[in-house]
Amino acid sequence: MGKPTGFLEYEKKERAYEKPEARKKNYAEFLKRMDNAEIRIQAARCMDCGIPFCQGTGSVAPGTPGCPVNNQIPDWNNLVLRDHWKTALENLHSTNNFPEFTGRVCPAPCEASCVLNINENPVSIKTIECEIIDRGWDEGWIKPQSAPRGSGKRVAVVGSGPAGLACAQQLARAGHSPTVFEKSDRIGGLLRYGIPDFKMEKKHIDLRMRQMEGEGVIFRPRMHVGIDVSVQRLLDDYQVIVLAGGAEKPRDLPVPGRELDGVHYAMDFLTQQNKRVAGDDENTAAPGGTITATGKHVIVIGGGDTGSDCIGTSNRHGAASVTQLEIMPRPPAHENKALTWPDWPLKLRTSSSHEEGAERDWSVITKRAIGDGGTVKALVCARVEWVKGARGMEMQEVAGSEFELKADLVLLAMGFTGPIAPGLLDQSKAVLDPRGNVAASTDDYKTSADRIFACGDMRRGQSLVVWAIREGRQCARSVDEYLMGVSNLPR
Repeated sequence: MGKPTGFLEYEKKERAYEKPEARKKNYAEFLKRMDNAEIRIQAARCMDCGIPFCQGTGSVAPGTPGCPVNNQIPDWNNLVLRDHWKTALENLHSTNNFPEFTGRVCPAPCEASCVLNINENPVSIKTIECEIIDRGWDEGWIKPQSAPRGSGKRVAVVGSGPAGLACAQQLARAGHSPTVFEKSDRIGGLLRYGIPDFKMEKKHIDLRMRQMEGEGVIFRPRMHVGIDVSVQRLLDDYQVIVLAGGAEKPRDLPVPGRELDGVHYAMDFLTQQNKRVAGDDENTAAPGGTITATGKHVIVIGGGDTGSDCIGTSNRHGAASVTQLEIMPRPPAHENKALTWPDWPLKLRTSSSHEEGAERDWSVITKRAIGDGGTVKALVCARVEWVKGARGMEMQEVAGSEFELKADLVLLAMGFTGPIAPGLLDQSKAVLDPRGNVAASTDDYKTSADRIFACGDMRRGQSLVVWAIREGRQCARSVDEYLMGVSNLPR
């Protein structure tokens, strides 16, 4: 333990934000880095607990408290406190291939599970993690880690999100020759096109791509497996296929008026803007027509991270107003720590995008959209209440509670229902589970199809970046064992 009384002496501090008025003028990241002395003080708050719940239990259950990749958080906190930054980076990389991703977009279940969080503010784990990796890039410590010899085995990794990238990097370091196939024009999956640049600039993906290319990973963008190339062709050319695509099928809103112009899936809206920021011209960025929030009354349906990203993007477009609707009740402002710790608590979370300006409403359903000349102009909504029924909590509409909201743009951000089956999955002939995801256990990540493995959201359903990295790493070890009989890769 670096400083036994650190948690008693120092208050929790986080990275500061640029003011909303300034940051809404561009799409750049707006977090302000803390200096070396401040970060070391925050690391001194770590209690080095006998059982560090923050770093996870090693279970793969969805509700497992702590860090899904089992980051050795007390260890690198202690190293940062002692100013051993390079060693801290090596420790962090031993469990997490891409801390610059998780340090920016992970909701930090580790902090919810911090023992200090029982009756105090938790350690600023996410801030410290991000500073370790950012300093690693600044100092030039991060280099390609090539395998001493090659195995001669070729692996096709389908999907270039965090699961596919983590899997490919681990396989390359084991001496195999992975090729990453991506249907989009750039590598990164939803990291590239689903997460706005103001949350994570895409230079972080590009830096990792250059490192991975130095390690022997081949990237094949604009190659839609199942359409541009068949699964059978990959099986002919590669020893193994890893299905690491996302759960991209969006949940729809089956109400009258859904077909009106101006009602769009959130991901179509976010992808267009990310393409514009990347420098694509409008015809390339918006081949199906431009979706813009400029001067419009925007309704975002869905209260999660994707909905929050739509709010931040709409504000940067210059929307006249932004309203976010959620079907569930308003969460409590503060969790009952005695009841929920060390699990992820249900509580009201206000994102940086909310702070930039948005109305939020809970326990609301959308009944229909009203149009004028084929374009949406308003939504008819109603209040609901959740009552205990025969099958648990059930939703009931409150009689006489209908109301109307002006709407020029409606963005559906209600989550994803699973992977898209036509093409890739149909050709793979892999069995799907009852939820429509690819069936594969976390013991070996093998599907029912010979020589085909699956990991990430395509296997587990919509989840977090950190879970995708974990599954990609574990799947790589299983593939290595399958190809070589044994594996020295960490699990």
